[in-house]
Amino acid sequence: MLPKGNREGQTMTGSETVSEKPSLYDRLGGVYSIATVVEDLIDRVMVDPRLNANPRVDEAHHKVPPAGFKYLVTEMLCSAAGGPQRYSGRSMEESHRDMAITPGEWQAFMDDVQTTLDKFSVPAAEQAEVKALVESTRAAIVVSAA
Repeated sequence: MLPKGNREGQTMTGSETVSEKPSLYDRLGGVYSIATVVEDLIDRVMVDPRLNANPRVDEAHHKVPPAGFKYLVTEMLCSAAGGPQRYSGRSMEESHRDMAITPGEWQAFMDDVQTTLDKFSVPAAEQAEVKALVESTRAAIVVSAA
């Protein structure tokens, strides 16, 4: 990281630095970096045989163009990470209601998330935060055991 300058262009001392931690959105690199990661993730999940073994998931993957899916996921992740974007899609529950996603399929998806985060060398702290955001949607997506 570069030192922050004060109004006169001088480098700030430790006592003058802002103690606030940048948002996850900023630490991930903003919309362009997040969109790049989402593009890889969606390309990965669209062809994951563990997910597409569920005919309802496979059908959903082919019902909408991948570009639109990538856009909405990017919008959602940017918003959840503290960016200026606002998610405009349907709720997670509404979007996944009829897919009957199992805990095993959720784990396969989380494996794909991990693979993508590792591919882009996302630091461990940010990985944990991204995965926590994704996990926060689990209850609305995964069907509970009968």
